[in-house]
Amino acid sequence: MFCCGEEEGSPTMATDSLSSARKVIVQLKATADAPILKQNKFKIHGTDKFAKVIDFVCRQVHRETVFVYINSAFSPNPDELVIDLFNNFGVDGKLLVNYACSVAWG
Repeated sequence: MFCCGEEEGSPTMATDSLSSARKVIVQLKATADAPILKQNKFKIHGTDKFAKVIDFVCRQVHRETVFVYINSAFSPNPDELVIDLFNNFGVDGKLLVNYACSVAWG
């Protein structure tokens, strides 16, 4: 997407590709009946899909399925890129992910 007459290869385009390649800090917060994790903060590549975060939480809580929410508000599609979620919903330089073993919010 180009705006204001920008051309491909402009500094803005380079910055966009750099931001998607950066790592995102994910902070995990237990909700409802979920166990509290010893490692509740980690970095992940922005180009990774959110499914990788879900898999990490499943392994940590020793469950096949978990319910995950961004900022206690919604459950994102596992195919979403982490950087897109961070750019739209990140708070204080982190992506806050709430997790539970059963449905916590509708």
